[in-house]
Amino acid sequence: MENKPIQLVYSKKYTTLTRNELIQAVKSQMSLKRFQHVLGVEQSAIQLAEKYNVSIEAVSIAALTHDYAKERSDKEMQDLIYREQFDLELLDYGSNIWHGLLGAFLVKQELGIADLDILNAIKHHTIGAEKMSLLEQVIYVADYIEPGRVFPGVEYARKLAAEDLQAAVQYETKQTLQHLIENNRKIYPKTIATYNKWVANP
Repeated sequence: MENKPIQLVYSKKYTTLTRNELIQAVKSQMSLKRFQHVLGVEQSAIQLAEKYNVSIEAVSIAALTHDYAKERSDKEMQDLIYREQFDLELLDYGSNIWHGLLGAFLVKQELGIADLDILNAIKHHTIGAEKMSLLEQVIYVADYIEPGRVFPGVEYARKLAAEDLQAAVQYETKQTLQHLIENNRKIYPKTIATYNKWVANP
């Protein structure tokens, strides 16, 4: 699906970069396919931000940077875990878990984006968190429903997101956990904590 062009001028509140400069910085870190996904997430996130009264600028920045570290090498990520004294439990998992947690660190270090809400949105966009701000919820859901996603249940997730953001968070969390279990995948403990908070005890 074609991504619609987005006209947005950044205010310098969150980053000194223009949107175009940020796009170029992000594009240099990933394949074209991944970059198309990132643009799709930004498109979906802006639509959700408009509906749920979240800063469009903050959402755009978080969406564009959410996969900043997704295609870094395993060795670079493992070295970073040791060097910056991240929880060594992370070594038991792969890039699907690393890229959000370590990506937030790299976005701050390399792009100079320090807004805590944006960094948390990057950090939690895959695993969720027991407490998520509206911005975090928007990125978490937008990553799941962006136009390029094709999987059973995505249309229902899109419909939910347009009506009730928290319901979309619950649905995504449950579906993700179910998918991991059905495929005998190792489950990161914080993913279970997200499920317990948002689904088992909403």
